Amino acid sequence: VGGGGMLGGCLTWFADHHPDCRVIAVEPAGAPCVAAALEAGEPVTLDSIDTFVDGAAVRRCGELTHAIAAAHRPEMLAVPEGQICTEMLDLYQTDGIIAEPAGALAPSAIGHQLEIEPGQTVVAILSGGNNDVSRYSEIVELSLVHEGRKHYFLVNFPQEPGALRRFLDEVLGPDDDITLFEYVKRSNRELGPALVGVELGTPEDLGALMVRMNRSPMTVEPVLPDSPFYRFLV
Repeated sequence: VGGGGMLGGCLTWFADHHPDCRVIAVEPAGAPCVAAALEAGEPVTLDSIDTFVDGAAVRRCGELTHAIAAAHRPEMLAVPEGQICTEMLDLYQTDGIIAEPAGALAPSAIGHQLEIEPGQTVVAILSGGNNDVSRYSEIVELSLVHEGRKHYFLVNFPQEPGALRRFLDEVLGPDDDITLFEYVKRSNRELGPALVGVELGTPEDLGALMVRMNRSPMTVEPVLPDSPFYRFLV
């Protein structure tokens, strides 16, 4: 769901032909304009939106589409952008389908927010293949962060021989990889803060990694994905 046009068509058709059919409206979490309109009782303009799902990044739904949605009250779901990226990669790798972020919206909810009863027939509308291959590095990045497999840290490395080697040997696990290493600045002769990206073998490896980081004499500060600092540095 972007502005609600396709949703309005589905709601109207199913109300006339199959009124017992569930209609689930899936919006990107960064632009839930239809859900906001239903909650407010009228179309509202969102203060800000995430434009990653560009085919559904709508700040305000239409008057007519809101009226149809308000009359039929579909189930509303909001899917985070990282989950959409994971679905895009699964569609490509498993099904050979190249979908843009808006195209992967509906199937990205299956198996996650959407509860399905055994024996039910489920149809996910997959619409939109206007994808840019140059975006796939960003898509992979967002997917890994969403799955909890990629994390960023600010690490104060002592400016002495062997500091990085000790970090690799004593802190990183056997299945962990450094995907980014960049000195932020050299504040003094003793310490050099660096931005370090780490990709884990599995999300469950994070706990052990944090224990080893806390035991290390180096100062380590996680860079959280929802922080302005993260968006500036990564």
